[in-house]
Amino acid sequence: MKVIVGLGNPGREYEKTRHNVGWWVVDHLADVWRFEGWKKDGEARVASGMVHGTRVRLVKPQTYMNLSGEAIRQYRKRPFFAIANDLLVVVDEVAFPCGRYRFREKGTAGGHNGLKSVEAHLGTQEYGRLRIGVGPEPGRERGVTLSDYVLSAMGKGETEAVRALIPELTEGVECWVKEGMKSAMNRYTGKATDTDL
Repeated sequence: MKVIVGLGNPGREYEKTRHNVGWWVVDHLADVWRFEGWKKDGEARVASGMVHGTRVRLVKPQTYMNLSGEAIRQYRKRPFFAIANDLLVVVDEVAFPCGRYRFREKGTAGGHNGLKSVEAHLGTQEYGRLRIGVGPEPGRERGVTLSDYVLSAMGKGETEAVRALIPELTEGVECWVKEGMKSAMNRYTGKATDTDL
């Protein structure tokens, strides 16, 4: 089974914030893959189904961002589940501008509290992640704290830039499901440069 976790915060007030783009993606995947409705499973809401012959579970932690790892630590102990190959975490990334993304097979949390929690509960940095750019254009948003920035609603243009990526992100995630992370990284580069995280 492949597990795709979208990081975000529960509650209507967070729906349009930068921190919730992971949820935007997994909600879209549930729709296009025609999974059955979301159901409560411990500290998360989940939707499951088949994608190209592989069982896939979508997960939206309900613990708030800083405790995201609590909702997915159960998968670490499941038979035949390999964290490095079977887990993909979808997350916002302030180091990338809107309109960029990047698949990674491992790495640091890069200051992201949700990824810090995932790493702490899984005991490893070797898990797949899809980072989606929510960062400002250079010179903008000065004087705003990082927490205020990621918890604020995206502007219309920013929202459109992220939403426009979702069909390509869907293809990339399907590639990951079928062929693994290396194929997804090589084929879906998201215009991220080598200097990006």
